[in-house]
Amino acid sequence: MKRTMTLNLTDVEMKVLESLCDAKGLSKTALVRQSLRLYKSVDDRLTRGDKVFIESADKKEKAELMVL
Repeated sequence: MKRTMTLNLTDVEMKVLESLCDAKGLSKTALVRQSLRLYKSVDDRLTRGDKVFIESADKKEKAELMVL
């Protein structure tokens, strides 16, 4: 069952959303759904005590992802 909600965003947040939609070729709804799945996945790992890292393409840099 799908449910509908209204989301109020600031101008800056809307610009970020639209920019990401353009870059990824996704609708706003699809991008928000994808973002929720990613957030849930990261949150599940952090809740288990795992750490999440972002590694540069050349593998010279690695930074731990911090989620507020």
